[in-house]
Amino acid sequence: MRKKILITGGAGFIGLHLARRLAATCDVTLLDDFSRGRSDAELAELLGSVELVEHDLTTPIPDGLLGDDYAEVYHLAAVVGVAESNDNPRRVLRTNLLTTVHLLDWFSGLTGATLCFASSSEAYAGSVEAGVASVPTDEDVPLMVPDLTVPRSSYGFSKITGELLCRTYARTHGFALRMVRFHNVYGPRMGYDHVIPQFVERLLGGADPFEIYGADQTRAFCYVDDAVDAIVALTALPTKEPLLVNVGNDQEEVLIRDLARHVFDALDRHPALDVHPAPPLSPARRLPDIARLRELTGYSPAVPLREGLRRTCEWYARHPRAAAAHGSGA
Repeated sequence: MRKKILITGGAGFIGLHLARRLAATCDVTLLDDFSRGRSDAELAELLGSVELVEHDLTTPIPDGLLGDDYAEVYHLAAVVGVAESNDNPRRVLRTNLLTTVHLLDWFSGLTGATLCFASSSEAYAGSVEAGVASVPTDEDVPLMVPDLTVPRSSYGFSKITGELLCRTYARTHGFALRMVRFHNVYGPRMGYDHVIPQFVERLLGGADPFEIYGADQTRAFCYVDDAVDAIVALTALPTKEPLLVNVGNDQEEVLIRDLARHVFDALDRHPALDVHPAPPLSPARRLPDIARLRELTGYSPAVPLREGLRRTCEWYARHPRAAAAHGSGA
């Protein structure tokens, strides 16, 4: 019997890749309001295999809109991205908290379902900044809210609060819970507000010299197919105990200046670098400890950085911003 799956933010970045992964073996419903996800040819191609329900999760889910027999629900709907957090922190907080509350209110009425909540490495930002979390960072470090006067704090705070909401509802209603802290997931169709697509877009636009902010910071990027494999494996685990798990790639930590050079190589363009200081609250180093993920699922990242960048750069070269809708899901 095919499992029934619901993906909120299903028209967004990770949501659509997840839907593709599951559609062959499961009955998949996508829930989206298209404020961040987008209706494009890739979504249209998938619609023959999945159901699409349009609803704004900042309002409660009406009775009868969705079924009550889902086996798994992936809550990916959120406003994401550093640019959005800096420019519109009110929207980030309001959307991310209301969508989670309304999803949980509805989910609590299901029987026997597992919830997977998309959290973020931004939850660690305050702890790393204060020196109370080491790098690589594991899931059990104490969390601290960074400087509340800096708008970027809005996103990490919304994810920490989302985790607390999920834990509270799971404890009250007894459902199985997975909370996954995504670390720098990238890939085709991720929108235009993140470092890799921004690099590609500026490079294809002829930028020379090529500006880089925080060139000596490091990140470890996780290709979207690997991230999807990880959360599918975690959500399928039989335990009802709440699980908090980092999802990312711990094998290829890279300087941002070297990331730029990898993108240059992928597109065969080589401008001069123009290096600037990092923006406020941007961590000098980010690298997940994924020992827990490995222990639970046997996970190991399968797509090397250069191969993932090649696929991503090729996609963006075929889909310039002028021909695509702005934004992406979680």
